[in-house]
Amino acid sequence: MPRQQRRVVVALLAVLVVLGGLPTVAVAQQSGTDGPASETSGAVVRIDENETFDGSLDATAGAVVVAGTVDGDVSARAGSVLVTETGRVTGDLEAAAGSVILEGTVDGDIVVSAAALEFREGATIGGALDAGVANARLAGSVGSDAAVDATTLTVTPTATVDGSLTYRSEDATIADGAAISGEVTRDEDLEVASPGAFGGGSGPDLPSIPPWVGAVYSALSSLLLGVILLLAMPNFGGRVAEVGTTRPLRSGGIGLLTLVGTPVALLILFVTIVGIPLSFVGVLVFGAVLLAASVYGAFVTGTWLLSLGDYRNRWAALVAGVAAVAVLGRIPIVGGLAQFAVLLLGLGALAAALYELRGADDGADAEDVGADQATLAE
Repeated sequence: MPRQQRRVVVALLAVLVVLGGLPTVAVAQQSGTDGPASETSGAVVRIDENETFDGSLDATAGAVVVAGTVDGDVSARAGSVLVTETGRVTGDLEAAAGSVILEGTVDGDIVVSAAALEFREGATIGGALDAGVANARLAGSVGSDAAVDATTLTVTPTATVDGSLTYRSEDATIADGAAISGEVTRDEDLEVASPGAFGGGSGPDLPSIPPWVGAVYSALSSLLLGVILLLAMPNFGGRVAEVGTTRPLRSGGIGLLTLVGTPVALLILFVTIVGIPLSFVGVLVFGAVLLAASVYGAFVTGTWLLSLGDYRNRWAALVAGVAAVAVLGRIPIVGGLAQFAVLLLGLGALAAALYELRGADDGADAEDVGADQATLAE
């Protein structure tokens, strides 16, 4: 596909993403309800300061912000859940989210499943805390027992637990000044409660799915996406493979900077009122980019593997790369690191290829891309 046509396609896709996101971006606030419970969704579900939501709140959104009072329980599925300093939940809080930040008060229990839990100084939980997270920081007050299953756990000197603290963590730091009334126990078999935010309630036990099923599904999905990308943009795929195989360390470094820098930029954009809608669109676009980057990373890996035997075939490279990543992913610890490295490689090569295309003139671009395509063509 010629460069100008690519620009048109990318522009049209960007417009579709923005227009498709407008209905959810337009969702603003949820005011009080006459019923005992209310379900709401949107880009942002917010209970403003000095506002009282009567009844339990069931929210699905990009962000759930409680700055006022929810007179009932809160069940949230969101990218982020925030209870501000002025926020209060009189019942329980159950959250399945990317990040959960608690600055205010929850009178009941909290059950959290998230990538990050930030329980800040001055925040209060009246009941118990059950958290299954990647990173947890506890600096507030828990009125009962706390159970935390986290990769990284930090309990600061300002933390107070009026019961016992049971945890499982690869990296735990519990400050001497933390006030914990009960026992502090490290339990490698700890199982914390899971939020009912994805339906809740009791029901029949579903049959377990073997782990290999997920691996096969992931590999087939990657293959399908790879075929689509190579068919839609064969020249660009060749450029990504060229950049990734000839400059792998540079590509990995660029990928790491992109992976770290983009969320920071989106977060800065989010804190501005005007930038909130754009930040949610940016999250969606970045998620799609990461998905494409993982496939390109496998493609680059397969291209390198085939080059060891002096063989060039883009379809064989795609299959070999996806298969290699799938096999590596089954290896404990090492597999996760390898998949992460492949993602960084693909993300960096993708970003570098886009930058080079942007800086090249049309004539040079057509010549270089033609050479890349000839190199990787069957």
